[in-house]
Amino acid sequence: MTDPAAPPRLTRLTFHGPLSEARATRLVERLTRTNPTTVLDIGCGWAELMLRLLAATPGAKGIGIDLNADDLDRGRRSAAQRGLANRVDFVEESALGTAHGPADLVLCLGADHALSEAEAPGHTVEALRELRRLVADGGRVLLGEGFWQRTPTPAELSGMWPGASADEHYELPALVDLAVAAGFRPEWIETASMDEWEEFESGYQADTEVWLAGHTDHPLAAETRERLDRHRRAWMSYRGILGLAYLTLVPTT
Repeated sequence: MTDPAAPPRLTRLTFHGPLSEARATRLVERLTRTNPTTVLDIGCGWAELMLRLLAATPGAKGIGIDLNADDLDRGRRSAAQRGLANRVDFVEESALGTAHGPADLVLCLGADHALSEAEAPGHTVEALRELRRLVADGGRVLLGEGFWQRTPTPAELSGMWPGASADEHYELPALVDLAVAAGFRPEWIETASMDEWEEFESGYQADTEVWLAGHTDHPLAAETRERLDRHRRAWMSYRGILGLAYLTLVPTT
């Protein structure tokens, strides 16, 4: 094949995480009950959930922070299509020590590592402290954070990401306790279902898998195949072991 175009990326995903439409709708309903006027999205990607929150809260303004320029551009296009461009800023910068905030509502979905330079799992403690700094009194934090549903075996860990270890994540009770110790009360505790995980992990690679099937002689085929196979093997290793908690947190005063 002579087509120089790169394989597509994440076109099948609505959210960059295991989040269903039904859960997203419930989250928007819950998080807008306090009528936030400012929303801060840490590691926002294309910020689908933040844009839905802004659409449901007339007058609210949002800031999304991320280092991925392509995802930020996708977010800007989506905001413009929804008539929200004048109510949201997408900023390409690190979230470490960010001066954006405090905000009435802070989102941190699978991005607590962006708030700390500490090694896992210590970064979670530091990230929770940062989130308490970044949320206004009376506001809310939505934290999406990984946790072990059970302790993985050495064999399972060996198939996950490079350097995966059993102490890299907390179990759910310990994670909630850390949030309380950081100055929050848990308004709501929920976890991604297997259906949500499978929808996300399949959608994460689907467009590229289809591209590869039809471009086996493309100059990018070999590296694309290696990347897809590596991620699929990792997913098969942490499937049913790694969970994702969605914690709606209220700051204490």
